[in-house]
Amino acid sequence: YTTLFRSVDAARYALVRVSMDTQVDIDLDLLSQHSNDNPVYYVQYAHVRACNVARNAAEHGVTRDAGFDPAALDSEADEALLAALAQFPAQVAQATELREPHRIARYLESLAATYHAWYGQCRVTPRGDDPVEPGHVARLWLNDAVTQVLRTGLGLLGVSAPERM
Repeated sequence: YTTLFRSVDAARYALVRVSMDTQVDIDLDLLSQHSNDNPVYYVQYAHVRACNVARNAAEHGVTRDAGFDPAALDSEADEALLAALAQFPAQVAQATELREPHRIARYLESLAATYHAWYGQCRVTPRGDDPVEPGHVARLWLNDAVTQVLRTGLGLLGVSAPERM
């Protein structure tokens, strides 16, 4: 993930994340930072984190073979993430209808925040020698959904969704 792509992505994202009827004030210093204060970095980092979770799950024997069991998602953080994901189609439709792409950017930032909170509270991989349980598998599927929505949303904005940083 090169500096050139980061720069192009930061510029595109900075321009698209504000409403057309708002004065654009771009903070170049902020956009060059690799921190959670930089909105494009924050969203892209959520995508990178989700990709890493999937790789780690595979290394720990968590697979999708058993299928998705939504009943295994039993935490409030799971519910919050599911609710955030469910908003994506409506957000895209509204952004399209109103010709306001900033709605997608703001949605992605909100989803990233919800995902980062979920990541801090829920496990996709078992601890130590514990067995893989249905909750791990269901959370892997949920993680996959986040990966897809972030990738799709960033793609709609013309911004890359890196798998590693």
